[in-house]
Amino acid sequence: MTKPLQGITVVAVEQAVAAPLCTARLVDGGARVIKIERESGDFARGYDGAAHGDSSYFAWANHGKESLVLDIKDADDASLLHRIVASADVFVQNLAPGALDRAGFGAATLQAANPRLITCDISGYGEQAGLAEKKAYDLLVQAESGLIGISGGPGELGRVGISLCDIGAGVTAHAAILEALIARSVSGEGAQLGVSLFDVAAEWMTVPLVQHHHGGTSPTRVGLKHPTIAPYGAFATAEGALTLLSIQNEREWARLCTDVLDMPDLATDKRFASNTERVQNRVELEETMNGVIGTLSQDEFLRRLDLASIANGSVNGLDDVVAHQAMRWRTINSTTGTQVTLPAHPVRNPSAARDNPLPSLPTIGQHTEAIRSEFSA
Repeated sequence: MTKPLQGITVVAVEQAVAAPLCTARLVDGGARVIKIERESGDFARGYDGAAHGDSSYFAWANHGKESLVLDIKDADDASLLHRIVASADVFVQNLAPGALDRAGFGAATLQAANPRLITCDISGYGEQAGLAEKKAYDLLVQAESGLIGISGGPGELGRVGISLCDIGAGVTAHAAILEALIARSVSGEGAQLGVSLFDVAAEWMTVPLVQHHHGGTSPTRVGLKHPTIAPYGAFATAEGALTLLSIQNEREWARLCTDVLDMPDLATDKRFASNTERVQNRVELEETMNGVIGTLSQDEFLRRLDLASIANGSVNGLDDVVAHQAMRWRTINSTTGTQVTLPAHPVRNPSAARDNPLPSLPTIGQHTEAIRSEFSA
């Protein structure tokens, strides 16, 4: 089956997570991605060796790419890269701010030579004066954007446990590139796109920022609770297992009181008559609920929640996630000759997976000679 991006060539001067994840999504769509690496390779290759010798980060975001080792400060290599980009459809980069401009590979320069080219620069903070040169990594942007300020428990700040800003920038850039490809199919013109980790994080922070900027209130760190809805959080059963439950309306609140807690009078208690009162009286609410839930086994608590159609979820460890009924997997070939299983692409499209060979991770410079020959002067 022909994939939607078959025939699209992407050149990626990329490293770490954000840009590689963006271009990995393009690979999944059928695009050819030529990954430009230094002689030492993308430094994400060395983050760990958990994927049968490959880095878990690299294994996730680099399957199916072609690795071309170049030194863009070398005149011959720079000339080769210009030839490749001149016939490409998309150019993606996330090097240090200004690095490619100084080397003659800025977006305007590349598009002047190839007006149909779509360029996408992924940065930490964008091009604003005073910030363009500021180095940015995921945890730093989590801090700068206020994400850490609203994460964690009441007494401790907490990092979101994955590289959320990197991931967000990568999938946002992917969506922007697809939109630009659609626009180009109509106008024939390329585009110069820019995505910053900070912009993505700030946009995702819209709700707390609006609450703070316009509502006069700021969310507090509440751990495994929702800052503005109650009850919505984790409760410990008799064996100490944590289960999250979520009440979204008054009908669910009444069912929770009657069918789960066996306390029908609680549904009409004035202290808990609406979500506003329940949030204001959260301590008393949770003390009352814990008095019942703490006597139940987790199996019984989950049974009651399910029968009452109350949304719930277990606070799982990684072993639990691996064995989860909803978990789907994909397999790729590692650089060490073994197969690695990874979480599946989140979009289900059975026809796209039909008859496709397993994608492979490239070794450093694996495709250098072939690409040099293909684009020789």
